[in-house]
Amino acid sequence: MPNARPTPPALARFNQHFAERIVPLWQGPGWNADMALPYEALDAQHNPLPVQRYRAMACARQLYLFSSRIEQPGAAERAAALFRSLQRHFHDAEHGGWFYSIDAEGKPLDRRKDLYTHAFIVFACAHYWGKVREGLVESALNAALEIVAEQFARDDGLYEASLGEDWSDLGSGPLQNPQMHLAEAFLQVLAVREDDGAKQALLTLCDALQADFIDPEHGLMLEKPRGTVDNWFEPGHQFEWFYLLDTSPLLRGTPLHESVDRAFGYAEQCGVRDGAVLAALEADGTVLDATQRIWAQAEYLRALGLRSGSDAKLAAQLSALEQRFLHDGGWYECRDGEGTVSRHDMPSTTPYHLATCLEGLQRLA
Repeated sequence: MPNARPTPPALARFNQHFAERIVPLWQGPGWNADMALPYEALDAQHNPLPVQRYRAMACARQLYLFSSRIEQPGAAERAAALFRSLQRHFHDAEHGGWFYSIDAEGKPLDRRKDLYTHAFIVFACAHYWGKVREGLVESALNAALEIVAEQFARDDGLYEASLGEDWSDLGSGPLQNPQMHLAEAFLQVLAVREDDGAKQALLTLCDALQADFIDPEHGLMLEKPRGTVDNWFEPGHQFEWFYLLDTSPLLRGTPLHESVDRAFGYAEQCGVRDGAVLAALEADGTVLDATQRIWAQAEYLRALGLRSGSDAKLAAQLSALEQRFLHDGGWYECRDGEGTVSRHDMPSTTPYHLATCLEGLQRLA
């Protein structure tokens, strides 16, 4: 294991802020008790933004949050409520799978079936089942895995990004981000049980990504298949991929791990400026979007914990996260390229990134 370790005081402050300033937002003002769902986002004064939709993915991310290692009173009850809501509000009883979103009254809104949503359902149900070992949870997990294999899987080892309500082909093709979260979901399944199907699917997926998504010059994970017009890479995703691959005994040393490991320094050089992780760049390093997002900062932070000789960078990034993104009322979601806060709302999906970051750092510490 690498020697890099977070500085305990800074890590302790981050953990305390998360437990005392962020998680309670989703136990209080961020929770719609009538729907038993988290609101999509809160404003700076902790008021829910006007409800236009609720997403299954957001419900699944919060299921992960409240079934993780946080010790808030009521967390277990909240996780149970979120699991029930995932099934009650979003499951498609006619065609199987889960709708993308419902409207303010709880009726299906975007009825498409997308891989990103289903990956997070696999991830959250696997994590939750690892905590409670209840048959209903494992049944939902198995159903989600079956849907992914039967409906989204392609012959080339990759997965369609989006399908119709009735699983009709929408011509979406594969996209990087859903494939990454599916890999994360398979890893979570393997963390809680032996599963030869998930293991083989994960290895096949990584081989396909190496073949179709890796830029051969730098080893970068591209956002669309190699050769697609107007392609780009996101440093935050490079760091997220590195963490997933480097911490997996199954995937460490695979060609995909070797590529992403090789790309780490280039992604840092081009995509991190004065400690800020930029949103999007071309493969040649040209900046397309200099927005600074808290989730990308969190992914860079936990990835640094695995890099030998990164002690100073790790300490600096903990300080940068604390000073630039955390505040007494919660967090800043985005800053623009000049460092000015550009989003004051706080989405219900962001605590997932902060929780996985903290878990990774605490494991190393």
